[in-house]
Amino acid sequence: MNADDLRYRNDLEQANALSEEREVKRVTEWLDKQEAEGSTGLRRQLLATSVRLSRKMAPDIYKLSDECVERLSMDTPLELYVFNSAQFNAMCFKPEEGRVFVMFSSSLLEGFTPKELQFVMGHEFGHHIYNHHEIPIGYLVKGRQRPDPKLALRLFAWSRNAEISADRAGAYCANDMHSVASALFKLSSGLTGDIVKFNLDEFLKQVSDMEMIDSEPDKDAPQGDWFSTHPFSPLRVKALQLFFGSNLMDEKGTSVDDMDVGVQRLMSLMEPSYLDARSDAAIAMRNLLFAGGLVVADASNGITEAEIEVFEQFFEKGDVSDKLNVNRIREELPQRIQRAKEQATETQCMQVMRDICVIAMAEGDVTVEERNVLNSIADGLGISRTFICQTIEQDCEPD
Repeated sequence: MNADDLRYRNDLEQANALSEEREVKRVTEWLDKQEAEGSTGLRRQLLATSVRLSRKMAPDIYKLSDECVERLSMDTPLELYVFNSAQFNAMCFKPEEGRVFVMFSSSLLEGFTPKELQFVMGHEFGHHIYNHHEIPIGYLVKGRQRPDPKLALRLFAWSRNAEISADRAGAYCANDMHSVASALFKLSSGLTGDIVKFNLDEFLKQVSDMEMIDSEPDKDAPQGDWFSTHPFSPLRVKALQLFFGSNLMDEKGTSVDDMDVGVQRLMSLMEPSYLDARSDAAIAMRNLLFAGGLVVADASNGITEAEIEVFEQFFEKGDVSDKLNVNRIREELPQRIQRAKEQATETQCMQVMRDICVIAMAEGDVTVEERNVLNSIADGLGISRTFICQTIEQDCEPD
């Protein structure tokens, strides 16, 4: 399998879009100029502050590394280093002098099983093969000239999606779901002993609890989530569970599109709410929710009291009245769909689609007429109809 086939679609699309941003180009060009004028001294620093692992010193580690290199078809020479730290950590640096440098903390090498370590290795190699270092997020968000909030949110959202791609590369190398999950458990908890027994099902219950907390319309992912460079470990494990269940790892597994729909739903748990924000994207999203919710509610037998009650959880009490011209709103719906598609990210559009589905489910079952409206909105936004199926929890054929 080509390693490019493993890459999360949102990571690739967002990276391509960010690379065209003026501020990203400015910082990238400055860094390229600095590198052209001479070495950054990274290798010299690594040699001075950590221990370079040779094949004679660490044959077992290089055996794991060689397997990852072969599976991912890497062709750039590697240098592996270990540094003294009680924290589990690993990092991959942008290539310099024709080499890729990967560092591991001493505690990680000693506390992880071979398969767990192979996942971490493959993850770091994934950052290299997917050129994640081409987006200089560290310089952009910590430099003297900070990016505007909108660009900052996009950078952090991309970083989280990039981690999904790197996780898949690591999981492909290790090829063992339990080891992959236990590695993320160790990274999250810091535990390696027997005092706490790792249990995959129990660990994943954290995702279900997050979903329950965030399911209320007035709930929002905490602002700290928006500016996190990594998805939460339980979300990463859940995303990898979907990966192992896809046809990338199992011939009889689900399609890549279906897998990515599931991953997008998970990642939306760390996205900012649009119900109160004042950005152009948030306004376009609210306008779509208002129109889409009303048109769906009116699709069969008019707008009922139950639908009004759910609708008013998103908006103000009394917003649905006899004065509303639903026919006019229905005519404006395509324009609102297009506006949301232009202003919002795909994940944000999925948030709106999810909330319109909530309104459609106000009376329990979703009628054929309501489903047709939902399908037309999803098609206009470029969202898979499978997402609607998953949201309303019905058995239906993927489009």
